[in-house]
Amino acid sequence: MQDSLAVACSALGDKHRAQELATELGVSMVAATDPRRVTSVPLLLTLDEQGLALQLTGKGAPGPVRAEFVSGKMGFRREHGGGTGQLVARAVGLHKTRTPLHVLDATAGLGQDAFILAGLGCRLTLFERHPVIHALLQDGLARAALNVECAPVIARMDLRAGSSLDFLSQAESGEPEHALADVIYLDPMFPHQDKTALVKKEMQVFRHLVGQDEDTPQLLQLALNAARYRVVVKRPRKAPAIDGVTPTTRVEGKSSRYDIYSLRALP
Repeated sequence: MQDSLAVACSALGDKHRAQELATELGVSMVAATDPRRVTSVPLLLTLDEQGLALQLTGKGAPGPVRAEFVSGKMGFRREHGGGTGQLVARAVGLHKTRTPLHVLDATAGLGQDAFILAGLGCRLTLFERHPVIHALLQDGLARAALNVECAPVIARMDLRAGSSLDFLSQAESGEPEHALADVIYLDPMFPHQDKTALVKKEMQVFRHLVGQDEDTPQLLQLALNAARYRVVVKRPRKAPAIDGVTPTTRVEGKSSRYDIYSLRALP
């Protein structure tokens, strides 16, 4: 990571926290906060008055990527129904049950789908194994927790460090009494076809940082052994299903779909 990332701090940012981040990630600090002027690394992690942001460097690079729940797209969605019409809610099965579900988001990313589900009453356990993305999500959750409208939702979201593979491996069997969560949700890295500027910007940055998730089949198998009711996998709409078990059914959108692996009926 040393050759691909540096940390910067603006005049209004928390310099102590920025230095801590650089030490934790094993990367250097740079003085320049304008990513267009940074040529030593392709990615810049900047702490400013708005929180933590990740951005490609160089002339013409897209704008910063943040985990944002208070304003922007997530804020608008929260103010207009909270996500009840979102396909992820249907895929998880919230239209079939009134019982609050415990959902384990094994590949949390920037936490957008998890925030939707938490806003609809689910309890979320989130895992994000890449330390930079984990730091972005942790920062976004902390900022949202200070907002009076978001705080109750954030309280239902438990972000944990480390890989979900290690956690899911603890499941003893596929029996309900040993399940680690009611529903396990997977959104592995894939070549996203969404045309929105935000998604394109996120994916440009994440591909530089993470690349592709090569262990998705293994993660799916572990999830099927650890979930109580179902496993849900987000995929590009025209992409093949993950190698292994055939999905029970699917929910399709314009550019992506949700493959559903039903284990038993929801309560």
